[in-house]
Formats: sequence, structure tokens, C-alpha cells
Amino acid sequence: MSAWPRPTTADIALRAFAASPERLLVEAGQGMQDILSSQTGNVAANQAVRQTGEWLIDSDGETSNDRLLVLFLEEILYRCEVEGKWFVDGVVMLTPHSLRIQASWVDADLVEREVEIKAVTRHELCFEQLAGGQTLTSHWQEVPDFEGPGWYCDVVFDI
Repeated sequence: MSAWPRPTTADIALRAFAASPERLLVEAGQGMQDILSSQTGNVAANQAVRQTGEWLIDSDGETSNDRLLVLFLEEILYRCEVEGKWFVDGVVMLTPHSLRIQASWVDADLVEREVEIKAVTRHELCFEQLAGGQTLTSHWQEVPDFEGPGWYCDVVFDI
């Protein structure tokens, strides 16, 4: 996994890294799930029987990466709370009007949680590309520096 919880003045946040914008969405989703679950919950999620299917998120023509990130993370929260699907992994395809996710999930009732996320905020939201040789220096001891080429995001959650 390439996502790390990071300090914030309130609530909880993460920074994630990936080689592509599509994979960055998945890394951020997995990082959010890691924040939500307890250590026992992480083990249960990794040992449970996985199911797969396609999740379609209508983006209403929205093309900004940061907005697509919020839509994706909100979908993961919705699927968990309403449909009982705990997101484990996926492959994302961006289309002009939607996000198509070949998602892998487990039964959410099997995953013990420590934290409840109420919302994905736009506070300090960032979804950026780094050029080859460009370095993103971390301000937080818990989060490593990142050298491009690649993508990174910062997300703050309301808990």
C-alpha cells in the first residue's frame, strides 16, 4: 500500500502516492479503509472471501482529479454503509462521464472498525502529478518524501 495517515489540525488525513491517476484513486481508497479499520479488522478483510463486480460512478462530466477523488471515496463509504461492501482493491477506468471500477470487496460486517468517517472534505484537498526527478518533501515525520514521476494526493476526512 502507498498511503500514510498524516497529521492535521483536526479530524484525520492521508497522503497517497501512485504511478498513475487511476491507481492513485485506489491507493487513497485503500488508505481510507485502513484508517477506518482496527488491526483485527485489517486481518479479517485480508482473510475474507472476496467478491468482485463493476461499480459505476456518474461524474456528471466532472474532469478535475480532486473532484473525482472525492466522488470515488464517497462511493466507497456509501457502498460500505448501505450495501455492506468493504472495498479491498480495484482497477479504475476514467471515461468522459464516469468512473468505472472493477472493485473487489468483502462483507463489511466482518471488518472491525475503530473510526467512523462522516465525510470526505475539500479542505487541503490535493491531487497532483510530479515530473520525473521532482521531489515532494513531506512536512510530516510519519509520511515519506516522494520522487516523481508519479502522482500524489492529500485528503482530510471529517470524523
